[in-house]
Amino acid sequence: MVRLVHYSDIENVFDAPERAARLAGRIAELSGPDAAVVATGDTTAPGVLSLVATGRQIHDFYAATDTALDTFGNHEFDYGPDALRDLVADASATFVSANVRDEDGEPFGREQGVVPWATREVDGATVGFVGVTDPATDSLNPMAAELSFSDPVTAARDALDEMRAAVAAADGAGPLDHVVVLSHLGAGDDDLARELDVDAVLGGHVHSRRNEVVADTRLVRPGVNGETVAEIELGSAVPDATLHEPDGAAPVPGLEAALADRMAAADLGEVVDVVDEPIERAGAVVHGGECRVGNFVADAFRWVHDADVGLSNAGGLRQGDPLAGDVTKADLISLIPFEEPVTLASVTGAELHDVFREMAAPDVDFGEDDWWHGHVSNARVVWDADAELILEATVGGEPIDPEERYTVAVSEYLLHSEHEFPTLAQRHRIDEAGIQYEVLADYARERGIDPAIEGRIEIENRAAVASDDD
Repeated sequence: MVRLVHYSDIENVFDAPERAARLAGRIAELSGPDAAVVATGDTTAPGVLSLVATGRQIHDFYAATDTALDTFGNHEFDYGPDALRDLVADASATFVSANVRDEDGEPFGREQGVVPWATREVDGATVGFVGVTDPATDSLNPMAAELSFSDPVTAARDALDEMRAAVAAADGAGPLDHVVVLSHLGAGDDDLARELDVDAVLGGHVHSRRNEVVADTRLVRPGVNGETVAEIELGSAVPDATLHEPDGAAPVPGLEAALADRMAAADLGEVVDVVDEPIERAGAVVHGGECRVGNFVADAFRWVHDADVGLSNAGGLRQGDPLAGDVTKADLISLIPFEEPVTLASVTGAELHDVFREMAAPDVDFGEDDWWHGHVSNARVVWDADAELILEATVGGEPIDPEERYTVAVSEYLLHSEHEFPTLAQRHRIDEAGIQYEVLADYARERGIDPAIEGRIEIENRAAVASDDD
């Protein structure tokens, strides 16, 4: 039986070296001579250790798991194209990418070994792979702004045609036995399944698990931070897949120590405050509406600029262990591990109303349909989820005046990207403060970390009303 072992979006798993070693142990247990280990992006970043090692901690993980192939996620570009080229050149895994173009419009990383497609012999069968990345990556990640990302379906189809022709023309080569897409598209995986003749789409990007069949194609997504590893069996007309959790696996010997050594190179152990009641930051929490960790971040952002409103995007809050007991600077980097400042924007009340509406993402294709995408400070929003409209929006206890101007403290990313809060743009920028995790640390030292649920966000599920107050 030909098998693939698949992981993706492991991100912050490296911030706990023992957990990373256990994840690698599960991958190693599932692997074998009849299997190939593959990944689908956001494997090098973000995270505390990633920031310390500029993503190169993945080399330890590739070696421990014998990973054969990976593709680019949006976070692979966190440290810029040149750093990624260097990482790729030194990687034991091969990066497969059909739709990423460099600063000159040429295929990205070809000199460093990036290929649009690859084949591997697995248990006597020839398996072909193509790789694609979210075409919105240049908007999602400011460090990728100089690159371009072509239509993934077209790019994948072209790469598949090229691969099939090359295999057919090779002396003594038989046909491809199986064809798989390594995808970092998220919701776009369905389009790949419907448009392409492939056995499976192994996905990532969206931080929720998936294991289903679309158009006779197996679609798999293992979730975030190594919460599962996917095992795909390619023997039947529609491949079978199982998601395995890493709990109980034996850690790979030596990996925990190697990762801990990398972490020790940075001085991040300063305790900035002590938290008595653990502050959860699981995906269901940060995307579920108002939460303590979201309030903490939004308060810190507003505090550093003395702004009218603080706004944090839920997707920027990385999932991981709760903040509890001694909270260190490393813990805060793990929460927001991005080298971006907290910026100050000036918007009209009408624009602020639109921004608040975008927290529910009714018109934005990002994540799951029921995800909540924002957290606020010094504001209150009541949202009707059925009617998709705002019932109440206040700042400082007063209704928003459409004609007035308001200052909003946000991450720089939200002014760059059109993906989550498209109303916000660079034209609104009027100031900037320090790097986000530094702001969190300063706030914790001065104000402490003791957020509470205060009714800042209320989500109602009422029948649609006749008129919208927008």
